Amino acid sequence: MDAADSVLESEQYYPILQVEDLSVARSGKTVLENINLTIQKGEFVGLVGPNGSGKSTLLLSILGILNAQNGTIRIYDHKPNSRNILGKIGWVSQAASNLPRHVKITVHELVMLGTITSKNMLSRTDKARRERVEKAIEMVDLQDVRDVNISRLSGGQRQRAVIARALASEAEFILLDEPLVGVDRESRNSLLKLLDNLCHDENKTIFMVSHDLTTLLQTTHRMIYLEKSIKFDGPAEEFPDLTILAGLRGIKHVHDYDDQLDDSSQKASKSIVIESSIIKDDLDKSKED
Repeated sequence: MDAADSVLESEQYYPILQVEDLSVARSGKTVLENINLTIQKGEFVGLVGPNGSGKSTLLLSILGILNAQNGTIRIYDHKPNSRNILGKIGWVSQAASNLPRHVKITVHELVMLGTITSKNMLSRTDKARRERVEKAIEMVDLQDVRDVNISRLSGGQRQRAVIARALASEAEFILLDEPLVGVDRESRNSLLKLLDNLCHDENKTIFMVSHDLTTLLQTTHRMIYLEKSIKFDGPAEEFPDLTILAGLRGIKHVHDYDDQLDDSSQKASKSIVIESSIIKDDLDKSKED
């Protein structure tokens, strides 16, 4: 292996995000505790957990919007608010596509906003920026509605436009908070295909929060289950079933069926229904903490 190959290989596995012993409190209550997490370049990581488990708090901490009580966060080996990582992080929030109808802005104009920095905001748009915008719009397949007002688009098209804005900024690390909420099935599949292509073809690193457990399991490389602390972190195909998750959450059998059922398989079946319904109710809530 020559020097160039060695550098390429090291970059491929360079840790984009490093979180060590992170604890965060909000309104005097500890929301995250002893979080340790590393995300490598090119990974597609899904984050799930019940309502109020700290998912959005973790994303906001990574972005530098919330301060940690303990621990450290390093992105490209810099602090979250460092100027050295400006433009490298793309943020797509759940509310990002819910622009008020009175806001008149086209897809092209929205995506162009992604190219604006403190250095170029007062200068004329150059050829390189225009090319980045057109490429981003093409990547999300919105060429046909390039000059259409955002308010006239479907939920899925709006989300793709917001993702295009992040791509126009040349972001390498993209964080998404519930991007599938309010999106129909066809648009959801299109979005997931886009994210998969960004990861595999463009070598982007993606960290996505979603209450849609099934979708994440079918799309991501790696899954994290969060409930104040990380209860599971591993390959998507090894994500525990709902009965094991019940144990991780400390959920016990609601009823004792020993005196009511003689068949052991019936006992197991009923306990699974009880535990699974509890966890599913939590995971299916679209509202975040």
